[in-house]
Amino acid sequence: MIILRKAEERGHANHGWLDTYHTFSFANYYDPKQMGFRALRVINEDYVSPTAGFGTHGHRDMEIITYVLEGALEHKDNIGNGSVIQPGEVQRMSAGTGILHSEFNHSETEAVHLLQIWLLPDKQGLSPSYEQRNFSPAKTPGTLHLVAAKDGREGAVTVHQDVDLYAAVLNAGDRISHSLKPQRHAWIQVARGAINLNGLSLDTSDGAAISNETEVVIEATQDAEFLLFDLA
Repeated sequence: MIILRKAEERGHANHGWLDTYHTFSFANYYDPKQMGFRALRVINEDYVSPTAGFGTHGHRDMEIITYVLEGALEHKDNIGNGSVIQPGEVQRMSAGTGILHSEFNHSETEAVHLLQIWLLPDKQGLSPSYEQRNFSPAKTPGTLHLVAAKDGREGAVTVHQDVDLYAAVLNAGDRISHSLKPQRHAWIQVARGAINLNGLSLDTSDGAAISNETEVVIEATQDAEFLLFDLA
Protein backbone atom coordinates (compact mmCIF):
# COMPACT_ATOMS: atom_id res chain seq x y z
CA MET A 1 0.00 0.00 0.00
CA ILE A 2 1.34 3.41 -0.99
CA ILE A 3 -0.25 6.67 0.13
CA LEU A 4 0.93 9.79 -1.66
CA ARG A 5 1.53 13.09 0.12
CA LYS A 6 1.53 15.64 -2.68
CA ALA A 7 3.62 18.79 -2.35
CA GLU A 8 0.68 21.14 -2.81
CA GLU A 9 -1.21 19.50 0.08
CA ARG A 10 1.44 20.39 2.67
CA GLY A 11 1.18 23.11 5.25
CA HIS A 12 2.84 26.39 4.27
CA ALA A 13 4.01 29.53 6.02
CA ASN A 14 5.98 32.49 4.66
CA HIS A 15 7.63 34.58 7.37
CA GLY A 16 9.56 36.78 4.94
CA TRP A 17 13.01 35.51 5.92
CA LEU A 18 11.70 31.91 5.99
CA ASP A 19 9.50 30.20 3.41
CA THR A 20 8.60 26.80 4.82
CA TYR A 21 6.49 23.80 3.85
CA HIS A 22 5.35 21.17 6.37
CA THR A 23 4.71 17.57 5.31
CA PHE A 24 3.34 16.85 8.79
CA SER A 25 1.67 19.02 11.44
CA PHE A 26 4.13 21.61 12.72
CA ALA A 27 3.96 25.02 14.43
CA ASN A 28 0.72 26.74 13.34
CA TYR A 29 -0.10 24.04 10.77
CA TYR A 30 -2.22 21.30 12.31
CA ASP A 31 -3.94 18.40 10.59
CA PRO A 32 -4.89 15.46 12.83
CA LYS A 33 -4.48 13.16 9.84
CA GLN A 34 -0.89 14.33 9.28
CA MET A 35 0.92 13.81 12.57
CA GLY A 36 3.84 11.84 11.15
CA PHE A 37 4.52 8.35 9.87
CA ARG A 38 5.88 5.68 12.23
CA ALA A 39 8.84 7.34 14.05
CA LEU A 40 9.07 10.06 11.40
CA ARG A 41 7.51 13.17 12.94
CA VAL A 42 8.65 16.18 10.88
CA ILE A 43 9.76 16.88 7.32
CA ASN A 44 10.04 20.61 6.73
CA GLU A 45 11.28 22.06 3.46
CA ASP A 46 12.82 25.43 4.28
CA TYR A 47 14.10 28.33 2.20
CA VAL A 48 16.05 30.75 4.40
CA SER A 49 17.00 34.24 3.17
CA PRO A 50 20.65 35.41 3.16
CA THR A 51 22.09 36.07 6.67
CA ALA A 52 18.74 35.13 8.27
CA GLY A 53 18.00 32.07 10.35
CA PHE A 54 16.74 30.43 13.50
CA GLY A 55 18.06 32.17 16.62
CA THR A 56 19.12 30.23 19.67
CA HIS A 57 16.31 27.94 20.81
CA GLY A 58 15.92 24.62 22.57
CA HIS A 59 14.81 21.06 21.87
CA ARG A 60 14.62 17.90 23.90
CA ASP A 61 13.98 14.20 23.24
CA MET A 62 14.12 14.44 19.43
CA GLU A 63 16.49 13.18 16.72
CA ILE A 64 16.98 16.08 14.28
CA ILE A 65 18.51 15.59 10.84
CA THR A 66 19.37 18.43 8.48
CA TYR A 67 19.88 17.79 4.75
CA VAL A 68 21.01 20.82 2.74
CA LEU A 69 20.05 20.94 -0.94
CA GLU A 70 21.43 24.33 -1.96
CA GLY A 71 23.51 26.96 -0.20
CA ALA A 72 25.10 26.56 3.23
CA LEU A 73 23.74 26.52 6.77
CA GLU A 74 25.76 27.64 9.79
CA HIS A 75 25.23 25.72 13.03
CA LYS A 76 26.14 26.55 16.64
CA ASP A 77 25.07 24.83 19.86
CA ASN A 78 25.70 24.86 23.59
CA ILE A 79 27.62 21.57 23.65
CA GLY A 80 30.55 23.05 21.76
CA ASN A 81 29.75 22.46 18.10
CA GLY A 82 30.08 25.05 15.36
CA SER A 83 30.03 24.14 11.69
CA VAL A 84 28.76 24.93 8.20
CA ILE A 85 26.56 22.32 6.50
CA GLN A 86 26.67 22.15 2.71
CA PRO A 87 25.01 20.01 0.03
CA GLY A 88 26.09 16.39 0.31
CA GLU A 89 26.46 16.63 4.09
CA VAL A 90 24.12 15.31 6.77
CA GLN A 91 23.83 16.76 10.26
CA ARG A 92 22.41 14.71 13.13
CA MET A 93 21.58 16.34 16.45
CA SER A 94 20.19 14.30 19.33
CA ALA A 95 18.43 16.75 21.63
CA GLY A 96 18.10 14.27 24.49
CA THR A 97 17.81 15.95 27.90
CA GLY A 98 18.03 19.34 26.21
CA ILE A 99 20.11 21.27 23.70
CA LEU A 100 20.26 24.91 22.63
CA HIS A 101 21.24 25.70 19.05
CA SER A 102 21.01 28.22 16.23
CA GLU A 103 20.95 27.72 12.45
CA PHE A 104 21.69 30.61 10.07
CA ASN A 105 22.15 31.04 6.35
CA HIS A 106 25.92 31.26 5.92
CA SER A 107 25.65 33.38 2.76
CA GLU A 108 25.11 37.12 2.45
CA THR A 109 23.72 36.81 -1.07
CA GLU A 110 22.07 33.41 -1.65
CA ALA A 111 19.18 31.60 0.00
CA VAL A 112 19.75 28.21 1.62
CA HIS A 113 17.35 25.38 0.77
CA LEU A 114 17.15 22.47 3.17
CA LEU A 115 15.10 19.63 4.57
CA GLN A 116 14.76 19.45 8.34
CA ILE A 117 13.72 16.05 9.63
CA TRP A 118 12.67 15.02 13.13
CA LEU A 119 12.53 11.43 14.34
CA LEU A 120 11.08 10.34 17.67
CA PRO A 121 13.89 8.65 19.65
CA ASP A 122 13.49 5.11 20.95
CA LYS A 123 14.16 6.33 24.48
CA GLN A 124 14.01 9.62 26.33
CA GLY A 125 16.62 11.30 28.49
CA LEU A 126 19.63 10.62 26.27
CA SER A 127 22.74 12.77 26.49
CA PRO A 128 22.71 15.48 23.81
CA SER A 129 25.09 14.74 20.92
CA TYR A 130 25.99 15.89 17.41
CA GLU A 131 27.39 14.45 14.19
CA GLN A 132 28.03 15.81 10.71
CA ARG A 133 29.37 13.85 7.75
CA ASN A 134 29.80 14.29 4.02
CA PHE A 135 28.23 11.63 1.80
CA SER A 136 28.12 13.43 -1.58
CA PRO A 137 25.48 11.20 -3.22
CA ALA A 138 25.74 13.28 -6.40
CA LYS A 139 29.26 11.90 -6.99
CA THR A 140 27.92 8.37 -7.47
CA PRO A 141 24.44 8.64 -9.00
CA GLY A 142 22.25 5.58 -9.20
CA THR A 143 23.23 4.39 -5.71
CA LEU A 144 21.41 4.35 -2.38
CA HIS A 145 23.73 5.90 0.21
CA LEU A 146 23.07 4.97 3.83
CA VAL A 147 23.38 8.32 5.62
CA ALA A 148 21.76 7.60 9.02
CA ALA A 149 21.20 4.37 10.95
CA LYS A 150 20.68 3.16 14.50
CA ASP A 151 23.97 1.27 14.47
CA GLY A 152 25.93 3.88 12.53
CA ARG A 153 27.13 1.22 10.10
CA GLU A 154 28.84 1.98 6.78
CA GLY A 155 29.87 5.39 8.08
CA ALA A 156 26.31 6.63 8.57
CA VAL A 157 25.49 9.08 11.33
CA THR A 158 23.96 7.35 14.34
CA VAL A 159 20.30 7.94 15.18
CA HIS A 160 18.62 6.67 18.33
CA GLN A 161 15.75 4.99 16.53
CA ASP A 162 15.23 1.87 14.41
CA VAL A 163 15.47 3.62 11.05
CA ASP A 164 17.77 3.46 8.04
CA LEU A 165 17.87 6.67 6.02
CA TYR A 166 19.19 6.58 2.47
CA ALA A 167 19.93 9.43 0.07
CA ALA A 168 20.19 9.01 -3.68
CA VAL A 169 20.74 11.02 -6.81
CA LEU A 170 19.48 9.48 -10.05
CA ASN A 171 20.01 10.47 -13.63
CA ALA A 172 16.94 10.31 -15.84
CA GLY A 173 16.30 6.66 -16.67
CA ASP A 174 18.20 5.27 -13.66
CA ARG A 175 16.35 2.53 -11.77
CA ILE A 176 17.07 1.23 -8.29
CA SER A 177 15.23 -1.00 -5.81
CA HIS A 178 15.15 -1.51 -2.06
CA SER A 179 13.75 -4.57 -0.29
CA LEU A 180 11.59 -4.15 2.79
CA LYS A 181 11.71 -6.86 5.44
CA PRO A 182 8.44 -8.08 7.00
CA GLN A 183 6.84 -5.52 9.32
CA ARG A 184 9.01 -2.73 7.89
CA HIS A 185 7.66 0.46 6.33
CA ALA A 186 9.15 3.18 4.15
CA TRP A 187 8.77 6.83 3.38
CA ILE A 188 10.04 8.43 0.17
CA GLN A 189 10.64 12.18 -0.01
CA VAL A 190 11.51 13.63 -3.41
CA ALA A 191 13.91 16.53 -2.96
CA ARG A 192 14.00 17.46 -6.63
CA GLY A 193 13.16 16.05 -10.03
CA ALA A 194 10.59 13.33 -10.69
CA ILE A 195 10.42 9.59 -10.11
CA ASN A 196 8.20 6.61 -10.70
CA LEU A 197 7.62 4.69 -7.44
CA ASN A 198 6.16 1.20 -7.91
CA GLY A 199 4.17 2.56 -10.84
CA LEU A 200 3.15 5.87 -9.21
CA SER A 201 4.44 9.25 -10.31
CA LEU A 202 6.05 11.58 -7.76
CA ASP A 203 7.33 15.07 -8.48
CA THR A 204 9.54 17.51 -6.62
CA SER A 205 8.63 17.77 -2.89
CA ASP A 206 6.11 14.91 -3.07
CA GLY A 207 6.26 12.21 -0.40
CA ALA A 208 4.86 8.70 -0.05
CA ALA A 209 4.11 6.36 2.86
CA ILE A 210 4.73 2.69 2.05
CA SER A 211 3.42 -0.28 4.02
CA ASN A 212 2.78 -3.96 3.25
CA GLU A 213 5.17 -3.91 0.30
CA THR A 214 8.20 -6.17 -0.12
CA GLU A 215 10.03 -4.11 -2.73
CA VAL A 216 10.40 -0.41 -3.41
CA VAL A 217 11.30 0.24 -7.05
CA ILE A 218 12.26 3.75 -8.07
CA GLU A 219 12.92 4.97 -11.60
CA ALA A 220 13.90 8.55 -12.37
CA THR A 221 11.71 10.10 -15.04
CA GLN A 222 13.86 13.24 -14.71
CA ASP A 223 17.18 13.81 -12.97
CA ALA A 224 16.17 13.39 -9.33
CA GLU A 225 17.31 13.42 -5.71
CA PHE A 226 15.33 11.75 -2.93
CA LEU A 227 15.46 10.38 0.61
CA LEU A 228 14.25 6.90 1.53
CA PHE A 229 13.39 6.07 5.16
CA ASP A 230 13.24 2.37 6.10
CA LEU A 231 11.21 2.35 9.33
CA ALA A 232 10.06 -0.11 11.97
